[in-house]
Amino acid sequence: MAKEEIFTGLDIGSTAIRIVVGQVNPHDRKIHVLGAAEHPAEGISKGSVTSIEDAVSALSASLESVERMTGIPVEHAFVGINGSHITSQDSHGVIAVSKSDGEIKEEDVERVIEAAQAVATPPNYEILHVIPRSFTVDNQKGIKDPVGMTGIRLEVDAQIIQGLTSQIKNLTKCIYRTGIDIDDLVLGVLAASEAVLTKKQRDLGVALLNIGGSTTSLLVFEEGEVLHTAILPIGSSHITNDIAIGLRTSIDLAEKIKLEYGSALPDEVNKRQEINLAEIDSREEGVVSQRHIAEIIEARCEEIFKMADKELQKIDRSGLLPAGIILTGGGSKLPGLVEVAKREFKLPASLGHPIDLGSTAVDKVNDPNFSTAIGLLYWGMGIAERESGGRRGSLPKFSAVSDATDKMKKWFKSLIP
Repeated sequence: MAKEEIFTGLDIGSTAIRIVVGQVNPHDRKIHVLGAAEHPAEGISKGSVTSIEDAVSALSASLESVERMTGIPVEHAFVGINGSHITSQDSHGVIAVSKSDGEIKEEDVERVIEAAQAVATPPNYEILHVIPRSFTVDNQKGIKDPVGMTGIRLEVDAQIIQGLTSQIKNLTKCIYRTGIDIDDLVLGVLAASEAVLTKKQRDLGVALLNIGGSTTSLLVFEEGEVLHTAILPIGSSHITNDIAIGLRTSIDLAEKIKLEYGSALPDEVNKRQEINLAEIDSREEGVVSQRHIAEIIEARCEEIFKMADKELQKIDRSGLLPAGIILTGGGSKLPGLVEVAKREFKLPASLGHPIDLGSTAVDKVNDPNFSTAIGLLYWGMGIAERESGGRRGSLPKFSAVSDATDKMKKWFKSLIP
């Protein structure tokens, strides 16, 4: 078993840290999950680190449990980054083709992408991804891969995803302190798209909505390329807070009620169905109507979807994505949520589970909760295949993280006795 063939995906969310260790099966090139662990995220709020000490101990605990499960020490990982500080902007790069015979080489593609990267990044922001959307060779637009074509002038339309330097540094610092190297920092919803979307959906036009604890990320694809990215500062913990306020109960009890009795469709709940709070928590008393809880949940879900639809309106795709809306992430499992999404977006909607998983002894990974962590494994696999000459990944991976992480590594190595 080649050591390089083992990948680790580390998804750091606001409510939970999820880590998956997988290995590529050489026969069918599918990922075989060896181990997975989930741990409550401490020291992290809305995807940003709020306490380095707490975050390091939560990361260490999740690493320990996955190492116990697999028996393999985790030395490096692909890390998913989230948070409402992440923004995206469009960019354009133009270069002259270097070869006199006008044949476009890999180097030209890299140069034009670097030219697109030279946009005015706001100070204190760092580029996470440069995603080429389409290339133009001598006025011929819409080219997916210009290598080998002939032309004088090469242009690219790209989307640049960037995050606050301080937040990225804090996150990388936490990870290095647990003794792991970072292979790449990947936007969480971008990784999730690798796991839950098919090529056909990406080509037709699809929106992936990753509903997390305190953020909801939206990623829109069309013609196989990323069209738009947005992170909304609202998630499933807001639903819990609403229930706690509406019923005047504790947050813990509200979370239990949401998970056990929650539904986003009040019309399907019998008016007479009631929940005795004392049965769930002996310290609480009173009886609440299940319909009332569903109404609270529905109102907040509608709000999340309206915010996402506003983002679709910005790019003129509201109600115009043939492959519809795919919901994933921990918050997507609320009963009735898919129906509310169909109604609000006026589009087909469905739940996104990790697809194309090989056989696995770990059942819990086949779940929307783990779609980002599994997507990180696919991301790693795509990079490894590109480096070995095969091309699998659906996205050209241009990472600006490696330079920054190399500096950080050197600095940390100098600190460790």
